[in-house]
Amino acid sequence: MSPSTSRSQNDDDRLSIRANDERTPLLAAVASAPLAEAGEAEVSANAAHYGAPSDEAKPLDMTQIFLLCYTRVVEPIAFFSIFPYINSMIEKTGGVAKEDVGFYSGLVESLFSAMQMCVMIFWGRAADRFGRKPVLAVSLYGVALCTALFGLSQSLWQMIFFRCLAGVFAGTVVTVRAMLTENSTKDTQARVFSYFAFAGNLGIFVGPLLGGALERPAVKFPSAFGRVQFFNDYPYALPGFVCSFIGFSAAVLVTFNVKETLHIHHGRKTSEGPAMTTWELVKYPGVASVMLVYNYCMLLAFAFTATISVFMYTDVNLGGLELSPEWISVVMAIGGLSQAFWLLVLFPPLHKRIGTGGILKFSAFIWPIFFALNPTCNILLRHGMKIPFWILFPFSHVFGSSVAMAFTGVQLALNDISPSHESFGTLNALVLALQSGIRAIIPAASTTLFAIGVKYHILLGHLFWVVLILVAVGFNFVLRLLPEKAQGKPKPSQQDDEETIIR
Repeated sequence: MSPSTSRSQNDDDRLSIRANDERTPLLAAVASAPLAEAGEAEVSANAAHYGAPSDEAKPLDMTQIFLLCYTRVVEPIAFFSIFPYINSMIEKTGGVAKEDVGFYSGLVESLFSAMQMCVMIFWGRAADRFGRKPVLAVSLYGVALCTALFGLSQSLWQMIFFRCLAGVFAGTVVTVRAMLTENSTKDTQARVFSYFAFAGNLGIFVGPLLGGALERPAVKFPSAFGRVQFFNDYPYALPGFVCSFIGFSAAVLVTFNVKETLHIHHGRKTSEGPAMTTWELVKYPGVASVMLVYNYCMLLAFAFTATISVFMYTDVNLGGLELSPEWISVVMAIGGLSQAFWLLVLFPPLHKRIGTGGILKFSAFIWPIFFALNPTCNILLRHGMKIPFWILFPFSHVFGSSVAMAFTGVQLALNDISPSHESFGTLNALVLALQSGIRAIIPAASTTLFAIGVKYHILLGHLFWVVLILVAVGFNFVLRLLPEKAQGKPKPSQQDDEETIIR
């Protein structure tokens, strides 16, 4: 045997060993092992999940994407639909004194998120162990039932109980993210999660509209509901039933039409030994940093969302904009449409060009400017400059809506930093548990800070905005912790992709 033949045989042996050794990077195994030995289907699955050039040839199953995005609207509708009537419900149905309504309405709203925080990791581990589909279906049925029961509440303790119970069924927010990732590839996940983010915004938009339009139907629509005694006895049942129907329809669609995705990667394990514990997952390189970036982003979002409507309602001389409810609705609608435009039209090509890290850096640059434009608008109104105000304020919301891309960006960063497929549901659950904790605390803290600034005329009533601008500037420094693996940098060419895979 010649030396060259011997070296070739040895090389083949080493490649075979590498292809079957779980400790070998999967891309290297895919690149070096012949299709006949590794199995064409497995190689294709590996390449699709890890972003090999074959991704571009794999089309999205848009039916599955649509169904999963439909399930995404259920949780924000359940959460936000009670906002228009919760104060009235607590006062009139719960028998609470008017001066105490604010405390209890904040309690009811926060308990939903607090309960989600407590159970999120449980649902994530259940999805990793028993499958995505059963966890998603059970969660949707549970949310649908609890949303209907909340509308039938006849006392304050019933409202609190059913709101907490709805928060227990938090498996939707964990599982949908995992299933969308498993239904997409490295090349298509940016587009898929732009649909996901849009579905969430749609739920936030539709929920309050349903709650505000359908509460007390016997009073608002006497010809249709006035003679129905049930709706006189249960004035808040109708919005609960309608929102419950949305959740129930999503649950039925999942049960009969959504495909299980956990098995997709079970042909080969992406990690050795038993599943990682929560603490092992947190200590995995880069995970803690991405979790920090993710929830810092959510903190900015929750603080702004909780306060913007109060800011627009507050008198000009106190630091607000003094807009009518109709104009507040118009401004929020403009913001929602702008977010849809940024997410659906601009995010996919922009992400392909500058990557996840570029998207987040862009948002970090925009956020302080966007926040600073709000007190600037108040200053314009204080000086009677209405024309500049009406030019600047709508523009600021269209311009500032671009930060919505950051919410999709941090999800993609989380996808990329996940140590293995088997731990993906748990990782999402861990991050979302922290997010729920932030959502339970930050809105109340933000509105309290705004109220203090307005009441004591601190910085012309702009105390909240000054603090939020400083926090937003801090996001630029937090982004320095983002690992290289999670930055999703675009590759210059397919040839470079192939060279990287071989290496």
